[in-house]
Amino acid sequence: MYDVAIVGGGVTGAFCARFLMRYKVSVVILEASDDVAAGASAANSGIVHAGFDAASGTLKAAFNLRGNRMMQRVCAELGVKYLENGSIVAACGADEERMLADLLARGEKNGVEGLRLLSEEEAHATEPALADGVTGALFAPSGGIVCPYGLTIAAVGNAMDNGAELLCGFTLTAAERSGEDWRLFSEDGRSVMARVVVNCAGAGAERVARVFGDDSFRIGARKGEYILLDRTAGSLVTHTVFPVPSAAGKGVLVSPTVDGNLIVGPTSVEEETPDVSLRREAFAEIAEKAAHIVEGIAFGEMITSFAGVRSYCDRHDFIVGWSRVAGVYLAAGIESPGLTSAPAIGVYIADMVAEKLAAERNEAYSPIRRKPPVFREMTDAERAEMIARDPAYGRIVCRCEQVTLGEILSALRTQPPAHTLDGVKLRTRAGMGRCQGGFCQPAVFNLLMREYGYRAEEVTKKGGRSYVITGGEL
Repeated sequence: MYDVAIVGGGVTGAFCARFLMRYKVSVVILEASDDVAAGASAANSGIVHAGFDAASGTLKAAFNLRGNRMMQRVCAELGVKYLENGSIVAACGADEERMLADLLARGEKNGVEGLRLLSEEEAHATEPALADGVTGALFAPSGGIVCPYGLTIAAVGNAMDNGAELLCGFTLTAAERSGEDWRLFSEDGRSVMARVVVNCAGAGAERVARVFGDDSFRIGARKGEYILLDRTAGSLVTHTVFPVPSAAGKGVLVSPTVDGNLIVGPTSVEEETPDVSLRREAFAEIAEKAAHIVEGIAFGEMITSFAGVRSYCDRHDFIVGWSRVAGVYLAAGIESPGLTSAPAIGVYIADMVAEKLAAERNEAYSPIRRKPPVFREMTDAERAEMIARDPAYGRIVCRCEQVTLGEILSALRTQPPAHTLDGVKLRTRAGMGRCQGGFCQPAVFNLLMREYGYRAEEVTKKGGRSYVITGGEL
């Protein structure tokens, strides 16, 4: 029995849980996948939007601005990399320049500070890699970049450090009202009870709402495909460079990441059902669109490509509020700028739910989560000291990213622990370098077997049936 059950372990659910722990309530996160940050919270651009794009007066605009202003403090508390590198919207020609003026006016109405229009000369001086066809730009100094999965994992971990629980592989299939409470049933036969349920299920929010009898909104899915380049290409731009947005979204951007790579994308492909496979034509589409705003992208330095599915709502805005069904709170349709908005949405929902439960403040709550040691970021003296304390930090497992055995063991033993190859990768970057796990994957594979007693056939890439090898009874 819990006070609150949060359905969905993405970034929105993570921050709902984190801020709920400021109150004396019992919280469980119910995640359908085998790990948190399994959906759009991992496969996105990692952009902290300034707030000029969302229509004025919408929840998107309000939460975007609040989330942007919270992000630096939240990341510092959680030990997550954050960089306020600024955003540039590049216009090509007079028609697009007029659209920049509209974005400027909207941003100022939304409360975004520091926005200004750049002439052609100013734009190219600010970002020399801009394409020759760029004739002007909108500059937003408060735009930033963050590691989206790192942020989600850290927020869940901080919630768990403060007493929240996490149940993975919990696919919600049914719900029954029991007096003033809800009993929630998983596909695998497990069940929990909760006084309040918060629907943070992302692309699955409509399905989850219908489990409770709420069919008041519709959720669609758009696939976004990305190209990730090696660090050798990461210094091409210092700002996040956007095209002028269209009805399909913010368009194909070019941006550094907080880990020094260069990310290019996403596409926008309407999907009947969530599908994260890449289309054959995606690479050419991304390269062509990116070339309109940035020149000299070294696509030959590509180390991987991936896709994510982002949800969108028929209300064309976030849905944040109580459902028409008693005891259910909605955080649905959280599309872009959902990552930026997540801390602000989390605070808001936590306060609303705590008020409903008449919950007292938890004076023992700590917002601080100690950043795990990162070997590649240490000085030689710090490395020597770390190895002296724990020899496991003296053994490199991932050569590309200089990830040590000590870091991987920490990922397996720190809440929420990694149980898959991708889980280790998202927490440590082992397998994210140029060879994409060609060197380190066997070592991580064996560590998972040793730590959890898995048979070789039970080790998965990302949970479910994503087995690395097949054989035996499986």
